[in-house]
Amino acid sequence: MNFEAIAAFAAPRLLSVLRIITALLLLQHAASKLFGFPHVAYFDNLPVLSLLGIAGLLELIGGALLLFGIATRLVSFILSGEMAFAYFIGHAPNGFFPMLNLGEPAVLLCFILLYLAAAGGGEWSLSPARGARLATA
Repeated sequence: MNFEAIAAFAAPRLLSVLRIITALLLLQHAASKLFGFPHVAYFDNLPVLSLLGIAGLLELIGGALLLFGIATRLVSFILSGEMAFAYFIGHAPNGFFPMLNLGEPAVLLCFILLYLAAAGGGEWSLSPARGARLATA
């Protein structure tokens, strides 16, 4: 078996792994903002109808949809925009370099989500399975 064959076999599965891990990271952010776990003092007494509270709601709903691969392209596109917004509102004012303004996670999540918006959810996604069932019905 050559490298190309292994890559062709692994690529759709690794795309799903990337989607699932990204969803779990987003859910962690949402849980911290909305439920206080894991605890981040900055999010204490966070109003749900604040900028960070709404971001937490987007991450909670979007993270859950991404976890199962439902509407992956649309959800990823919306969340990619949220991460870009988070970077420019929360990090860029603190300096140009993401390493110094602590914006590297926001930048990485933004571009991972943008990639998922283009590539889809991968093999272990509920959206393609649902579409295939509807096409054969």
